[in-house]
Amino acid sequence: MLHTKAPHIEELIGEALQKAHHIGEPLFISIVERIDAQDPFQFFEAGSAVDTHRSFWQSADNDFTMVGVGKGSQLYAKSEQRFQEVQSLWNELQENAIIHDDYNKKGTGMVALGGFSFDPLEAETTPWESFPDSQLTIPAYLLTNVDEESYLTINAVIFPEDHPQQIANQILSQRELLFEAEMKAVQLPEIKKTVEISPEDWKVSVRKATEDIKAGMIEKVVLARELRLSFHEDTHITSILRTLAETQSNSYVFAFESNGDHFIGATPERLAKVDERKLVSTCLAGTTPRGKSEEEDMLLGQELLADPKNRQEHQFVVEMIREAVEACSSQIEIPEAPILYPLKNLQHLYTPVKAILDQGYTLLDVIEKLHPTPALGGMPQKKSVSYIREHETLNRGWYAGPVGWFDIRNNGEFAVAIRSALIQQDEASLFAGCGVVEDSDPEAEYEETAVKLQPMRSVLGGF
Repeated sequence: MLHTKAPHIEELIGEALQKAHHIGEPLFISIVERIDAQDPFQFFEAGSAVDTHRSFWQSADNDFTMVGVGKGSQLYAKSEQRFQEVQSLWNELQENAIIHDDYNKKGTGMVALGGFSFDPLEAETTPWESFPDSQLTIPAYLLTNVDEESYLTINAVIFPEDHPQQIANQILSQRELLFEAEMKAVQLPEIKKTVEISPEDWKVSVRKATEDIKAGMIEKVVLARELRLSFHEDTHITSILRTLAETQSNSYVFAFESNGDHFIGATPERLAKVDERKLVSTCLAGTTPRGKSEEEDMLLGQELLADPKNRQEHQFVVEMIREAVEACSSQIEIPEAPILYPLKNLQHLYTPVKAILDQGYTLLDVIEKLHPTPALGGMPQKKSVSYIREHETLNRGWYAGPVGWFDIRNNGEFAVAIRSALIQQDEASLFAGCGVVEDSDPEAEYEETAVKLQPMRSVLGGF
């Protein structure tokens, strides 16, 4: 991998073309420049004039945002070894890459954004036809807001037969489009129809799961259900994104567009983050609503901290994450007891896990060991996923799967894609699940999923 300073785009493309001719195969070029401060939502909106494949990622701390437009390259895999396959494809892409970057900021240059489905063995594709099992995109244009600065990365694959001036003209023309768009006023959708998908059947499945747990088939399983909304007109995704970012503090706000469909959400649950080999994971399991007053809020929080069912569910997650992190890290730090993690609509039990990633391991190695955690699948891991595949009527697709990003410096972060929706023009599918143990009450679990649906429902025209 070659790092050089960045002269004019025409010169850089010419150099890359010469090298492509010399080696007789295509190569990847990445150009990073610092630009004037940019509104990420405006950039996302402008991106629709360039390509119907966009990405958005904002960290839970609101101090780091990326917006991707177009496809410089893509990484696909579909097997039980999908994380390893993606890592291998990523390594191959870097081999002949030419990087022009004077800044060395995380989330700039060669960055892959995307996600993985919950279950690679799920045979059903509806309604997730636009989202392959594993799809990570290195955007053609990437806006990164980091350290109070804005950076633009231009990524492209250069083929030996390409014409340098033609490529340069296309890049400069599209680059201009990305900084021209005017933001529309926020336009949240109006719901025309709401349909709960088989709620009574879902409660029966919860009751059946408690019986199977008592019979020793599994220890715990997470069962999800679906809510479908239809709107009076096609949704304006940028408005939904901006509203999520403004209302869902302490959450990762994300959107992935693929063939005109959008998977969008605001999740509080980090799966893992690596920053200069410092690894952070999150145990987030156990849920209760926020109170209408400060006193009620505090009371609900204390009840959650003292609730045996929620504490047991949380401890399942802590132990599993500890085991996964120990397999590829050292200097592990885990507090003895959880604390409360407040969101706008909900509060959760929260335990952070910190460690140092061992040499030879990558973020994808960690994600492979962590996914799915007991908070999204159950215990034991493989048995619970098989149980979900057999008994859950919906196809989770990317819901509850890992979504996030990584760069060539081995920095990156993945979150669990909950509090999310699949939006297809004037329709949306929302998903929510809950952890079922032997003393779970179907009606109480149903109410818990209703609370979890609220964050996305509220920005999609609900109450």
